[in-house]
Amino acid sequence: MTERALLVYFSRNGENYYRGGRRNLEVGNTAVLAGMIADRIGCDTYAIEAADPYSDTYDPTVARNVREQEADARPAIADPLPAIAGYEVVLLGSPVWNMRAPMIMYTFLDAVELAGVTVMPFVTHAMSGMSGIDSDYRKALPDSDIRDGLAVLGDEVDGAAPELDAWLRANGVG
Repeated sequence: MTERALLVYFSRNGENYYRGGRRNLEVGNTAVLAGMIADRIGCDTYAIEAADPYSDTYDPTVARNVREQEADARPAIADPLPAIAGYEVVLLGSPVWNMRAPMIMYTFLDAVELAGVTVMPFVTHAMSGMSGIDSDYRKALPDSDIRDGLAVLGDEVDGAAPELDAWLRANGVG
C-alpha cells in the first residue's frame, strides 16, 4: 500500500442479535472485521470508545440508539481523537443500528477534518446490508471521496476474507 491509511472503527461486544435470537460476543463483529483489515494493509488504527459506554445487553443498547437517533445526538468519545493530517485514506467501520450508523460515528465525523481524504466505509449488520451508510457519509462529507462500502453479515464475519480482499483490491489498498 502506497497511501497512508487510518482505520477507524466503532464496535460493541456483549449481547448481540443473532439469527432471530441473541448471542454474547467477546469481541464485536466490527472489531473482528477491523482486525482483518489491519492485518492486510498495514495501517494505523483507532477504536472509537463511547465516554458513556453502551450496555453490554442488547435491548438497552437498542433503546439508547433509538433515543440518540431521534435526538440527532452526538455521544461523546472517550479518548482523544487521532490527528487526521497526513492520512490519504480513512477506513471507517461500524455496525448498522436501526438502518444507520451509530450516532457516535457522526461525533467522529463532525470532529475531524476529512476534506480531500478518501473514506472507505465498512459495516457489519444483522440483515440490512450497507443500509445507505455510504450515501449518508457522502452527504455528511461532501469534500471527501466516499467509496462504495463493504457490508458483512455479522454472523459470517469470520468467513469474510474473500469479500474483504476483493473490496480492498477494488479500492487500491489490498
